[in-house]
Amino acid sequence: MATRKPSGRRKYGKAASKRVESAMRRRKKGTLKSGRSGRTVKSREQAIAIGLSEARKKGAKVPRKPAGRKRSSR
Repeated sequence: MATRKPSGRRKYGKAASKRVESAMRRRKKGTLKSGRSGRTVKSREQAIAIGLSEARKKGAKVPRKPAGRKRSSR
């Protein structure tokens, strides 16, 4: 069994985790809305993405979004 080596640094800051936690609570309550459409968010993944996005805007320690991701043709 391979063991993970500790990096020593947190990937996400505490403020970022607070934002995500807040977004998750709002999702559960039914008050979390998505960007321009304003639709109610039901997906857990989308709630996390919104929380991280809010954290980025506030200047919290959040890794950059992966650049250059393209959709595969179906």
